Amino acid sequence: MDRIDRAILERLAQDARAPVSRVAEHVGLSQSACTRRIQALESAGALAGYGAQMGRKRLGFHVTALVDITLSTQVEEDLAAFERAVSAVPGIISCALVSGHQDYRLTIIARDLDDYERLHREHLGRLPGVTTIASSFVLRDVPTRGEAAALFAA
Repeated sequence: MDRIDRAILERLAQDARAPVSRVAEHVGLSQSACTRRIQALESAGALAGYGAQMGRKRLGFHVTALVDITLSTQVEEDLAAFERAVSAVPGIISCALVSGHQDYRLTIIARDLDDYERLHREHLGRLPGVTTIASSFVLRDVPTRGEAAALFAA
C-alpha cells in the first residue's frame, strides 16, 4: 500500500459516495487507474465495504447502552453459542469478545429506557451462558476523528 492507496482510502472514508472521477482527481490519477486501485483495495480486504451513517435519534433510537456480559464458561462451544444467539437480537449493533473481567461488550440501541428494559428482559437475560449483565448508558457521543483518520495518523 502506497501513499496513493492511502489517499484513496482517506477520500472514500470522507465520502463513500464520491464518484470515482472525483476520487481520481483528488489523488492525481486517471479514472481507470483509480478504478483499478479501488478494485485492488477491495480484493485485498483493505477496503472492506461501504456504509451509511445513521442518525439514530432521528430514527427514534434515543438510548445507547454499553453492556458488559460475563459467561459461566469460556469453552469455545459456549462462546460460539453465545455469539450465534447475539446475532439474532434486535438492537445489538456491535458485539466484541474482550479481555478483562467481562467476556463480551455489546453496544445496544433502544428507543427509550422502557424499550431497553424490554430488550434486557426478553433477550439479554436469556442469552446462553450469561451470568452477569452490567449496563452503562451513553450520555453524550463525543465526536472523534473516526476510524480512517486514526488508521492513517501514524
